Amino acid sequence: MDFPIVFLLLVVGIITLITVRVIYVLYHSRKPLYTRSPGPLSTLIVLGSGGHTAEMLNLLAVLQKERFKPRYYVAAATDNMSLQKARVLEDSLVDEAGVEEVGPAHFMQIYRSREVGQSYITSIGTTLIAIAHALWLMVKIRPQVILCNGPGTCIPLCAIAFLFKVLGIRWSFIFYVESIARVRKLSLSGLLLYKLHMADQLFVQWPQLKMKYPRANYVGCLM
Repeated sequence: MDFPIVFLLLVVGIITLITVRVIYVLYHSRKPLYTRSPGPLSTLIVLGSGGHTAEMLNLLAVLQKERFKPRYYVAAATDNMSLQKARVLEDSLVDEAGVEEVGPAHFMQIYRSREVGQSYITSIGTTLIAIAHALWLMVKIRPQVILCNGPGTCIPLCAIAFLFKVLGIRWSFIFYVESIARVRKLSLSGLLLYKLHMADQLFVQWPQLKMKYPRANYVGCLM
């Protein structure tokens, strides 16, 4: 058999295996992560800026802290305010229940794929840097749960988590909660996670969004 034919068959075989694996992961990701009640789950919390952070902190206020620990807060490298607010929240939790009950918290920053006003051409390089940094963070943290609600910072992290699923290296369960400000359509981050099936569970706060995106979960207003 000629070498070009063998090479072509090999390429087709590899592409077929990858396609089958991706389809399997897409199907399997809809199933529960655990069949039994697990212990504490290491949780990666992606913070945006402004309203994104305020909504996330409101959500964390009712989270069962003893179930989701340790918690790793990640914000953009240019966003110090969000991490400060997260530290205030964690300090209040420790004051109320103690560090043994709520678990430890860690605070990290990640490079942004694109700054506001940055050209799309130069954003190619910064996006590659952001993906590499996200890979390093995911390997370091190895979160069992990823919790995000809209900032573009979450896309590289979720993409790496999905790649890990395809490779069978580690399973991270991605929860995406769309902002209450999104009434008629998903944000760009939400749309990407929805269309590409990267989010294991995607929640919306308006019934019309559930009608437009049937795979989403309508949970009502969380504010």
